[in-house]
Amino acid sequence: MTDHFAINRANWNDRAAIHIKDEAGGYRVQAFLDGADNLHDVEHEELGDVTGLRIAHLQCHFGIDTLCLARRGASCVGLDFSPVAIAAARDLQQKTGLDARFVEGNVYDARKLIDGHFDMVYATWGTIGWLPDIFGWAKVVSSLLKPGGRLYLLEGHPSAMVLDERTPELRPGYDWRTPLDQPIIMNDETTYTGDTTKVEHATTHEWLHPLSDVINALIGAGLSIEALNEHERLAWKFAPIMVPVDGRRRMWVLPEGFPKLPLAYSIWARKK
Repeated sequence: MTDHFAINRANWNDRAAIHIKDEAGGYRVQAFLDGADNLHDVEHEELGDVTGLRIAHLQCHFGIDTLCLARRGASCVGLDFSPVAIAAARDLQQKTGLDARFVEGNVYDARKLIDGHFDMVYATWGTIGWLPDIFGWAKVVSSLLKPGGRLYLLEGHPSAMVLDERTPELRPGYDWRTPLDQPIIMNDETTYTGDTTKVEHATTHEWLHPLSDVINALIGAGLSIEALNEHERLAWKFAPIMVPVDGRRRMWVLPEGFPKLPLAYSIWARKK
């Protein structure tokens, strides 16, 4: 049986080593260490006050967003399956002294790895596409939340992710729903930040989850949907034709003259 997580972990270990160096500047690591808050405009506009909240950040990568939440007054736990990313996150925490700790492990094991219950589960920008079972993920989210606790999910929009980003007209290139045992196999020699450093492990296994599956998974796990928002901005350059827009942190949009499409969506869901 193929170990999808081992394949993806090898790739994300390579990416984490590149991203923490931040030679392309997309993560603004030095600005963060100098005191900046690096959250993008979308989550900044939607999050509200997190002071005093206990937040579990799932698939936190090397923890810079986790630490931004802590800088805003939350007490945070970040989890990621990449040991390279977690080591970098712990180093950033030690340098800043912010109220966050980091746990290495598979997101499906989060309930066993993290103690207690949380006011918020936070998952943003490229998380669920690496997971075969969205219904199992929703159960994990629910298990981490206290009654009345909320999920904030911010993701690439499935109507955009089905497009073949390599074509200038962005033709449909993938089925709208990916079977658990038939992942989309990608081979990208570089990461998404613009850094030209080659990754040693280029292969990844990915899944597309329709909005209906995401919403039904959350409802089935005992959460009620409070808001669903769609956005024309994305946190990474999904396609070569996309152009940057400046803000709190650089984001990407489709060029002028191209039909407008929802590129991202966000969900607020509350545990009953």
